[in-house]
Amino acid sequence: MDRIVIKPSRGLSGTVRVPGDKSITHRAVILGAIAQGRTEVHGYLSGEDCLATIQAFRAMGIEITEEKNGMLIIHGKGLRGLKEPDDVLNLGNSGTSLRLLTGLLAGQRFFSVLTGDASLRMRPMRRLLEPLKQMGAEIRGRDGGDHAPIAVRGQDLHGISYELPVASAQLKSAVLLAGLIAHGKTDITEPVLSRDHTERMLDYLGVRLSVKGLSVSVEGPMEYKSKEIYVPGDFSSSAFLIIATLICPNSELLIREVGLNPTRTGLLEILSKMGGRIEIQNQHMQCGEPIGDLMVRSSQLSGLMVEGEIIPRMIDELPVLCVAAASANGETVIRGAQELRVKETDRIAAMTRELRKMGAQVEELPDGMKITGGRPLRGAVCKSYGDHRIAMAMGIAGLAAQGQTVVENTDCIGTSFPGFEELVHCIDRA
Repeated sequence: MDRIVIKPSRGLSGTVRVPGDKSITHRAVILGAIAQGRTEVHGYLSGEDCLATIQAFRAMGIEITEEKNGMLIIHGKGLRGLKEPDDVLNLGNSGTSLRLLTGLLAGQRFFSVLTGDASLRMRPMRRLLEPLKQMGAEIRGRDGGDHAPIAVRGQDLHGISYELPVASAQLKSAVLLAGLIAHGKTDITEPVLSRDHTERMLDYLGVRLSVKGLSVSVEGPMEYKSKEIYVPGDFSSSAFLIIATLICPNSELLIREVGLNPTRTGLLEILSKMGGRIEIQNQHMQCGEPIGDLMVRSSQLSGLMVEGEIIPRMIDELPVLCVAAASANGETVIRGAQELRVKETDRIAAMTRELRKMGAQVEELPDGMKITGGRPLRGAVCKSYGDHRIAMAMGIAGLAAQGQTVVENTDCIGTSFPGFEELVHCIDRA
């Protein structure tokens, strides 16, 4: 069991680039594998989650090579070029891999079984299986289809019109991938706009989509040709460095080439309202995604209410926002974030327990938390619960705490942010 030891920071400084965006890397691998021709992916994330997706496609006959210059080469075989895997596809801890591949494999003409680690096998799947079954999919799983292992016997699918019960980029993307290979039009509507990386990448690759408000549709089957893909720095990874810089005195940090997709950057809006000094520089478009540099400086933050439509735009950043709230003046209330309870762990319960260890005043709510800031945090021995975002959030809290902080079981950080501890030590003046 690995662990990280964090001492109080005397300030962060420098210029950094965080690892490539995890969500975009997943989609580049998936869409590159079913494109026609060779796809070159630059700046991809080599974390454990994305490597699970890569290995799954290798098991289905796709040649994928990782070059020393940080480029991934995928030899795509088109919509019907995958072959039946010889063994179960083990996707580790990656919920994105499990859900998106379930959608894609529902329309392939072979049998496959998808599973993962103990945490992934507890992630809910039933709400995805419902639309896929309406499209003609034959899928089975534990607990009536709600949990992996998931067995998929590929079928000829047909398009449907479907309203998602929750805003979820994974559900939306899985149904879109099924619609890409299905016959006829697939139309998906969500209650609130979730991440749109799949739509942007499909549009960049030349797939004809119709996007109207909260609805997106595709007419299948839709073949397309490969293109070069450039992956920006992961905004969710940048969030940890942003908040570390804001809450540690005497800090100034430039984070280069960060993805600034508006469906992901709700945290920037919240931090700005809290008084955070964050400046966007050099903003431009690349492969259909907005990117830019972030100049961040130490700030005195104030608490506020976080709820409503902004929650899906910052769902992965909420654990580290709790750290900012504990360091802010006044009360911060987070509501409507019940989705946090079905992530890698129950992130609401986990952050409540761990922040209390550090002296923070935290009240757990059914759908969020109430955090009263202003108290100095103190070092503690914290648990990660095997969740990479909990592990990194508590590491960031340790930078602003009095005394030493130890975060246990931090191997999980490699799923999204390889080199996190080394980068933090590199930019810390302590």
